[in-house]
Amino acid sequence: MLINNDSYFQILEDIKTRIRSAQYKAVLGANYEQIMLYWNIGKLIIENTQYGKSFIENLARDIKADFPNAKGYSIRNLRYMRKFASFVTDEEKVQTLSAVLTWSHNTYLLDKTKTLDEYLWYASQIIENGWSLSSLEYFVNTKTYQRQAIAVKAENYKSQLPQPQSDLAIETLKSPYVFDFVEQRDGIIEFEIEQELVANIAKTIMELGTGFAFCGNQYRIEVSGKEYYIDLLFYNTKLRCYVVIELKNTAFKPEYAGKLNFYLSAIDDTLRYESDNPTIGILLCKTRDKLTAEYALKDINKPIGVSEYKLSDYVPQELLDTLPSAEDIEKRIKLKYEIDEE
Repeated sequence: MLINNDSYFQILEDIKTRIRSAQYKAVLGANYEQIMLYWNIGKLIIENTQYGKSFIENLARDIKADFPNAKGYSIRNLRYMRKFASFVTDEEKVQTLSAVLTWSHNTYLLDKTKTLDEYLWYASQIIENGWSLSSLEYFVNTKTYQRQAIAVKAENYKSQLPQPQSDLAIETLKSPYVFDFVEQRDGIIEFEIEQELVANIAKTIMELGTGFAFCGNQYRIEVSGKEYYIDLLFYNTKLRCYVVIELKNTAFKPEYAGKLNFYLSAIDDTLRYESDNPTIGILLCKTRDKLTAEYALKDINKPIGVSEYKLSDYVPQELLDTLPSAEDIEKRIKLKYEIDEE
């Protein structure tokens, strides 16, 4: 097929005109204009595939010739623009979500998200919570979308909380929570896990989500002259309520919900102000059966969510070097078998 050179240069001129136009925009709208420009360039590239494999390479070279000081029009970036326009096809979504993000946020999401829903969910979370690129990397690497947006959860927030707090509470709950800064080891007890969560409180709060302020661990309350201690107590500025977290290094048991319900009543009576929403509880267990948790929460009149948590399986390199390899173990088993046979 013959390629019309005039047509190519018209496309090149169109792109250069768009670049010039975007450069003249006010500084305050620079990011928005840049993202919209990139999306529109991506659309033009998609619409003109007849120029073959060298099309993007030629564009990058010729744009560079006319705009020698302009950055962002490399072959790699033009390919990102094409991917961007093919991935997010709805211009309204681009205007309201993508264009509010930095290009670095966008390209990272284009590389890491598998579906448009996942991309849009992270984009909205970045805008709502002000995530930096490093924060976004953390939440993507710990699969926050899978654990929070599409996880099957066991909670009674909807029946026990008014709107919109119930929806916010449900959105806050993850399944499972990942405390990968706490090393999994044999015999680790709840108190040790709690101590490491407190020692790494900034990471703990990041994993819990937006708006959590730490009030204390082993938080003392007194009921009828008897002392009780709550594992972790937070106040959530987004939910406008206290959040009680109980940590169990076992599978979920129905009686755990009853104890947490008791703590919520005590916090509501002793700490909660009239302007606060009802205190909510999160029960973190090593494992939990959804149906058992649902039955346990069915007739409880306090808002409680039950979720799992995961610790790190990371083994330090210096310890890893001292452990036998799979081949070593296999040889030892084989040697033992041969000795026994003799």
